[in-house]
Amino acid sequence: MASRCRKPVFRASYRSGLIRFLSLFAALFLALAAAAFSQTAPAKKNSRPSDGKVSEKPVPKEFVPVYSYEFENPKFHVSHVKIEHDEAGVGKVTFRKLDYEEDITEPLELSESTLAHLKKLWNELNFLASTEELQSPVRDYGHLGTMTIAMSKEGRSREVAFNWTEIKEAKELTDEYKKIGNQFIWIFDIDVARRNQPLETPRIMKGLDSSLRRGAISDPGQMLPFLRELKDDERLPLIARNHAERIIARIEKEAKENQDGQD
Repeated sequence: MASRCRKPVFRASYRSGLIRFLSLFAALFLALAAAAFSQTAPAKKNSRPSDGKVSEKPVPKEFVPVYSYEFENPKFHVSHVKIEHDEAGVGKVTFRKLDYEEDITEPLELSESTLAHLKKLWNELNFLASTEELQSPVRDYGHLGTMTIAMSKEGRSREVAFNWTEIKEAKELTDEYKKIGNQFIWIFDIDVARRNQPLETPRIMKGLDSSLRRGAISDPGQMLPFLRELKDDERLPLIARNHAERIIARIEKEAKENQDGQD
């Protein structure tokens, strides 16, 4: 009889211990899941980067803007872009994204080739002396946004707004400024991500790859030092670093081919 009485006690004790073990395991699992979520959850919208640091270089305070380009469309993800620079290509790019409540301003330094191309287009437009309307008389695409280009030089200034133009030089000029905006906004995006959300960097790197293939970056060669820095940054996932390395190789190859073609 004594042996028969011990068996239920053993089973009850076993079940009680198992329940306690499972409870502790569940609590530990939930704690680990919460910690992981807090590290990988996306940053709140309408806020600046969590470390409050967006640029290693201060925006130049003494540059005198000579040329400017501005784009506005409140429906776009990047709803506002303004690029201002002087004769040396030094200036700033200001932009607003849906993720932020305020404009972001970053320093701008154009490469020699980009600056030369821009000045050539400005000169071909004879912008300050011309009174020609840039807005197309037959096409009005206001839903795509409004572009404004302006110049202030030697005591004269002119500003013209349009949403579509038939004038080749004006279209090339605004297209080039769009590429400049793409380039410097991408640098801002991935620089913020590597400090605050490294797991986002593979997606952002894919975005650069797509822009490069579409010819939507002003001067890929100018980005090489920054891309090499990303390639060696161990905060980034390996997939992002490897992608940066492939992009570097492609930019260098294309630059060599272009140089060989000019020789």
